[in-house]
Amino acid sequence: MSTAKVTLSPKELELVNNADWILTKNLIIEKVYQLFGVVGSHFQSDFSKYPAFHNSAIFSTLPKIAKGEQYLQLPYVMLDYPRLFTESDIFAIRSFFWWGNHCSIHLVLKGAWLAQYGHSIDNYFQLYGKYADETRDWFIGVGLDPWQHHFNKDNYIRMADWNGYSVTKLPFLKLAKKIPLEEWEDIDLFMIRNFNKMLAMMTEY
Repeated sequence: MSTAKVTLSPKELELVNNADWILTKNLIIEKVYQLFGVVGSHFQSDFSKYPAFHNSAIFSTLPKIAKGEQYLQLPYVMLDYPRLFTESDIFAIRSFFWWGNHCSIHLVLKGAWLAQYGHSIDNYFQLYGKYADETRDWFIGVGLDPWQHHFNKDNYIRMADWNGYSVTKLPFLKLAKKIPLEEWEDIDLFMIRNFNKMLAMMTEY
């Protein structure tokens, strides 16, 4: 009985004999975990700046950080806060680190939450227009799955390219921004700034 021989390329053979790169990768993931812990603490304190969210059940849960190895075959870390998920209604802000790609922050609204906050979001984009400094870096979800976080054109397009009239007409709303991993030193400020922008967008327009 013969069996197919499984071979390794020279590059694969080099990596399989090198534990250092795996240990370094694990250290980086741990640092992202720590970073998201700090960011989540800022989120917990910052939402109180917005009177519309005072005493709201939306922010009663604690930030949740999770990690995995296989988002489109690459490691990831994500922070969910706030996070309210039912079959019909979603209010979530997800911060996402994706190995080899970027960090991003995503607002997901569905059902009653989209009906409640969608008009203010419409007003924000109508006020500034789609090409202003305030709006040019926002992406809007066009995919069918609210839990996909890549920025391919079947999932996200720039808000400037969206032809919709009102976000309230969508089955669910996803708004997102991303920052390249090369800008590591700015990732915490990026997340905190855009978390606050999302809360303002929903309540102040």
